Amino acid sequence: MSSENTFFGWSCSGKGQPLEWKELPLKQWEETDVEMEVSHCGICGSDIHVMDSGWEATNYPCVVGHEIVGICTRVGKNVKHIHVGDRIGVGAQSWSCGECEDCLSGNENICPKGHLGTNGGGTYNGRFPTGDNTYGGYANKWRGDHRFVFKIPCSMTNEMAACFFCAGVTTYAPLRRSRVKAGDRVGVIGIGGLGHFAIQWIRAMGAEVVALSHSDRKREDAMELGCDDYIVTHDVATMKKNANTLTHIICTSFANNFDWSLFLNLLKSDGEFIMVAIPETPLQGIPPLLLAGKQLKITGSIIGSPRMIEDMLQFAANTDVQPWINKYPMKDAPAAVQAVRDGKPRYRIVLENEP
Repeated sequence: MSSENTFFGWSCSGKGQPLEWKELPLKQWEETDVEMEVSHCGICGSDIHVMDSGWEATNYPCVVGHEIVGICTRVGKNVKHIHVGDRIGVGAQSWSCGECEDCLSGNENICPKGHLGTNGGGTYNGRFPTGDNTYGGYANKWRGDHRFVFKIPCSMTNEMAACFFCAGVTTYAPLRRSRVKAGDRVGVIGIGGLGHFAIQWIRAMGAEVVALSHSDRKREDAMELGCDDYIVTHDVATMKKNANTLTHIICTSFANNFDWSLFLNLLKSDGEFIMVAIPETPLQGIPPLLLAGKQLKITGSIIGSPRMIEDMLQFAANTDVQPWINKYPMKDAPAAVQAVRDGKPRYRIVLENEP
């Protein structure tokens, strides 16, 4: 049993090291904080990247997990929108400076000091201004800044709500910013944890959805999720037939041998390629003449601001967008992580603490 200022979580002590259930310190309490008893936490591909020091050197020991949902157990005196007993969630960001141009314009997710890298504002592998490390939701408790804590809509269960806080907003935010609407035709690269959310968002926004996959294996799932068409990208004739037919492409899965010309040719002039996959290596092979000749845009995006998360939760509640999940007990987190490494989820894994 953890003490008032500690928690138990699945700690990663280094690349390739096994997860261990350990007691670690919560951040020192401030009157702007919220504390929760974690009921569920989704597993994200980012968790794997960070445990493996894939993007940069990780600050070990690290407890990952940034799709965290539970019951509020404590609130600071300066917190007004969250109350003890509320069902709440936290995503990939737990802090921003609140003073920079980005924060003041409602784009806290791209705050230079609150970035998601080591010592930034990420929910794990970051650092609070107090100097405390940030730890994620493969755990029994979480404590952090109230500005990045959200009430869960009554229509959502905790297990369903968890995945919205990273996979959901990562795909929702750029589609909203790009004003996807009825009359648009949007391609989705990768039918997985992110892609299955993207398909549902696009459909709910009124646009046509086209799945872009390297094989026919997920056709049935894609159609059930709401796709209007399914293109096997290795089929040269079909790819040529669909040239200049898409207004947008959202890329949720990226391989180092990615053929930029193949996919950019699918876009209409002035089309937009939205990159939400974050590979561990630089992007290479982007054809400049094709980019310029069709006036194409390649857009980056990372999670979403608090305002965007609120908007997403309400939109999901109104349109009945729901993740496809596989549940594992929190005690089986190591096995669940291995399942993600093996590509087994259909399409998100959610860890569940015993009541």
